[in-house]
Amino acid sequence: VAFLSQIVLARWMGRHEFGIYVYVWTWLLLLGSLVPLGLCTAAQRFIPEYSAQGDHARLRGYIFASRWLVVAIATAIGGVTIAVLFAFRQYLDNHYVVPLVLMCACLPMSAAQDGISRSYNWIDMALAPGYIVRPLVILAFMAGFHFAGMPNTALYAMASTVFAYWAVTVVQMLMINRRLNEKVPAGPRKYETKFWLATAFPIFMVESFYFLLTYTDILVLEIYVGPDQVAVYYAATKILALVAFVYFAVSAATAHRFAEYHVSGQREKLERFLSDSIKWTFWPSLAGTLGLLVVGKSLLSLFGEGFSSGYGLLFVLSIGLLARAGVGPVERLLNMVGEQKACAAIYALAFIANLSLCFLLIPHLKLYGAAIAISAAMMFESAMLYLVTKRKLGLHVFVWRKPA
Repeated sequence: VAFLSQIVLARWMGRHEFGIYVYVWTWLLLLGSLVPLGLCTAAQRFIPEYSAQGDHARLRGYIFASRWLVVAIATAIGGVTIAVLFAFRQYLDNHYVVPLVLMCACLPMSAAQDGISRSYNWIDMALAPGYIVRPLVILAFMAGFHFAGMPNTALYAMASTVFAYWAVTVVQMLMINRRLNEKVPAGPRKYETKFWLATAFPIFMVESFYFLLTYTDILVLEIYVGPDQVAVYYAATKILALVAFVYFAVSAATAHRFAEYHVSGQREKLERFLSDSIKWTFWPSLAGTLGLLVVGKSLLSLFGEGFSSGYGLLFVLSIGLLARAGVGPVERLLNMVGEQKACAAIYALAFIANLSLCFLLIPHLKLYGAAIAISAAMMFESAMLYLVTKRKLGLHVFVWRKPA
């Protein structure tokens, strides 16, 4: 649904305006992923743990604090960002300033609810709001502007995004509360905020470098090329995001299981489940990649005139995606078993490699420089995750293994 909505927006807006929207949207995804401070992912550790122990006071405390603490922090970050944008607006391109301000209005709605839903196996509630409902709401508002004869600009797209973020997130919160009332008995809350933040901080570092690694290519690319070229590159990444979603979906469904098996000492079950999760990630990813490479040029042409020029990028970008799929959701495993610092170090190195390669290659190779940089960084990341997991946990985390 998100993919199809991007196609429609690109066709309505054209490459230039869509490129501006893509740049601001990327900042929203990056900052929105960071403001939960790791508390969203940490929920998949604490909620199963407190539930298993029958510690309902801490359970209630964590569910409440992990949401509203994020709202407060995101509001503060958004306010500071708006102040900085206005203070330095004379140094910025005018067509970016107002959309970036609207982006800040979305940040408070980045509350840590997905992790709560995943911890209770409510995958529909974790994924549907962000990946189905929100894109449809954005598209509905843009359709209204489009058919009313309003300009199809990044400004109107971001205004639609603000409404979608607030409306969908508030409804999601109300629906989760209704389900929680059936799962968590009413009573007093106990807070261990310092402990929760201290535990979540290494996870936050992992996620920070992971998302920086994911979005750096687009943010650096904007320095060297125009919005129309950014739009072409983004369209290529969105096509392969259909493959990347396999990795994301398996990760979303397995992290709390890793924590559960580790806490209960079920080593054999953990190994078997990890092996299965790697297979669930790699083989569908491989099949999907091959299929998309066959029809990729046609898919790119759906975005509009000039987008098919990015067809060659698909081959370069797919190498990194398959390398990551080959080790499965192993970074979630490391986070859930207390190896957050090692995982953070790996993603920090991969981010540095990606950033360095972006600045080295993009000035000369433009879009292909960005694609080579991110693929090389993902290959490095996957190799390091394999080696660290093998050394620290004694687990084999590559899809191919020698027969016993």
